[in-house]
Amino acid sequence: MRIKEHTMEKIICGIQQMGIGVPNVEEAWSWYRKFFGVDVKIFEEAAEAPLMTMYTGDKVQSRTATLALSMEGGGGFEIWQFTSRNTEKPTFDVQLGDFGLYVCRIKSKDVKASFEYMKSNGANVLCDLKTTPRGEPHFFVQDPNGNIFNVVLEKETFQHTKFSGKTGGVAGAMIGVSNIEASMKLYADVLGYSTVEYDETGTFDCFSELPAGNKKVRRVLLSHPQLRKGPFAPLLGPTKIELIQSLERTDCRKIFENRYWGDWGYIHLCFDIQGMDALKKECAEKGFPFTIDSGDTFDMGEAGGRFSYIEDPDGTWIEFVETHKVPVMKKLGWYINLKNRKPDKSLPRWMLKAMGMNRVK
Repeated sequence: MRIKEHTMEKIICGIQQMGIGVPNVEEAWSWYRKFFGVDVKIFEEAAEAPLMTMYTGDKVQSRTATLALSMEGGGGFEIWQFTSRNTEKPTFDVQLGDFGLYVCRIKSKDVKASFEYMKSNGANVLCDLKTTPRGEPHFFVQDPNGNIFNVVLEKETFQHTKFSGKTGGVAGAMIGVSNIEASMKLYADVLGYSTVEYDETGTFDCFSELPAGNKKVRRVLLSHPQLRKGPFAPLLGPTKIELIQSLERTDCRKIFENRYWGDWGYIHLCFDIQGMDALKKECAEKGFPFTIDSGDTFDMGEAGGRFSYIEDPDGTWIEFVETHKVPVMKKLGWYINLKNRKPDKSLPRWMLKAMGMNRVK
């Protein structure tokens, strides 16, 4: 029996992916495979983006996009490249405290081993091993396009792979905001990151190698108190959001100021959800109305679903995707239709593991 969408409650299943605008998808993904082990291709599609024109200069732009995951678990990367125009960089040097998606958190089951792997293989590691306010090891690394990643400890693993770097996928994000209390109304109240793991103010040694990392900030790390539910929740795993508010800089700017969605850098943080109508109602009631809503199944070639966007109080793009169809083994034409499944129930682990057959070496 088909479950009617409008009867569903809102379910935040986890971070599906971090959208990353790049000048060359293949070069970027090759680097992410080598250094993060994000090597399972879920879809690859070249098409126009007609629903995004309010964020692309009121003009339909063409692009190519690849969604890739790690079977170690964590969110994936949607690696995104304009094909109708150049991918534009910011016109200023992005610094700690600027508003938007500043750093992508990457999970590691052994941070020291990940650090040594990346150093020995020539990655641009920005600092020595540091510790968080909770005493956990972490470090920052920069990809060839200038995107900064924070490799953090997360021992929960979906599947142990042979990847030497010991990392998995996306474990959350560090987001620059102008007012933490205002931002908590979205990230804690709507998205469920309601546990405050720490709330610290000062200058921090672990930020010392970042641009403006010597300035005073307030940093709040948020986690979700309950395990996520939904079809892909075991694979996507737990994630955390760190909000950064500059208390010293007076020149903070929006990272995507005067640029298009899809341009160079972290373009959106995407959540896998169930119950889009219920979520739409709640977001509107809490002051975060949908700015874009595909309204029905949107075909992504090898995958499909309904997607929508909201903005946080500083204009950072948050995407929601309610997945309707996803490939498990494309070579055999095996796809999962999720519309007829109980929305809070996860897919069997063997089925999720079968997605690893789409690995690209």
